[in-house]
Amino acid sequence: MRTRRSALVALGAAAATVGLPRISRAQTLTPLVLAGVPEDSITPVLYGIQSGLFKKYGLDVTVQAQRSGPAISSAVLGGAYQIGKASITPLILGHAKGVPFTVIAPAGIYNVSAPIDGMFVRVDSPYKTAADLNGKTFGVYGIGDIFTIATKTWLARNGGDPASAKFVELPISAMVPAIETGRVDAGSMNEPALQTAKTSPKLRLLSHLFAAVAPRFMYTAWFTTASYAAANPAVIASFQRAMREAATYANAHHDETVALISDFTSVDPAVIRAMQRVEQGVALDPKLVQPVIDAMAQFNDIPAGFDASALLLAK
Repeated sequence: MRTRRSALVALGAAAATVGLPRISRAQTLTPLVLAGVPEDSITPVLYGIQSGLFKKYGLDVTVQAQRSGPAISSAVLGGAYQIGKASITPLILGHAKGVPFTVIAPAGIYNVSAPIDGMFVRVDSPYKTAADLNGKTFGVYGIGDIFTIATKTWLARNGGDPASAKFVELPISAMVPAIETGRVDAGSMNEPALQTAKTSPKLRLLSHLFAAVAPRFMYTAWFTTASYAAANPAVIASFQRAMREAATYANAHHDETVALISDFTSVDPAVIRAMQRVEQGVALDPKLVQPVIDAMAQFNDIPAGFDASALLLAK
């Protein structure tokens, strides 16, 4: 029996097309296998599959959930997926090391006025300031991910010592239990896991640490390899057009997309309705990536900063 998630993925081959132009039976759809961490910034792709929007642009899209951006970036580089959604940081790191990644569409946009992130500690812990967490262990989704960089930036800007921080990679489902049991001293997450953490009587929100990076920036992105983009310009252009429409829809229809993200993440629909929904990026803007590059250069996660435009493939 198929799980709810596999049934959702199967919609890439049999999606509803109400309100969309009929695809000619003679048209051959280009198959695309995507991967992404199961959080709200994946919603436009889920909508694009369910609605038939990708098929409108000649694409037969399926999407698989993976645990971290670094794992996804490695899989895209190895050819397991044509396109992936990852934290922007492994893509920046790859570019700095000469790995041929190129960002083809925005995903999640952080906005300080509607935070979708949080760092939590145990409710009975003594930790109240950044300095209190010097030398402590932090849970992140992937070593070197946006949570890693944001934690370092938050520590540095609030009197802590980023060089003393220790990081442990944990899957989304394990983050809250790891903090509750003391496996890590602090852990960070975004929606929908954030909403779950807020309801735990054992946890206390310490900071919205993304704000230390910038008031607004792109924290996840859809990407491929430069070689795939160069060999398949029409496919990439179709994906970009579909994603622009899907992101625009997702931003304006939160209620209508609750079931999509709930099925894909296995998070209760009530939690999805209660949480702060992510702003879905509609257009690639290097100004929304540059603050992350600058932060990574500051902490020597990359040898030197560079112009964010070099990482983006404009439409």
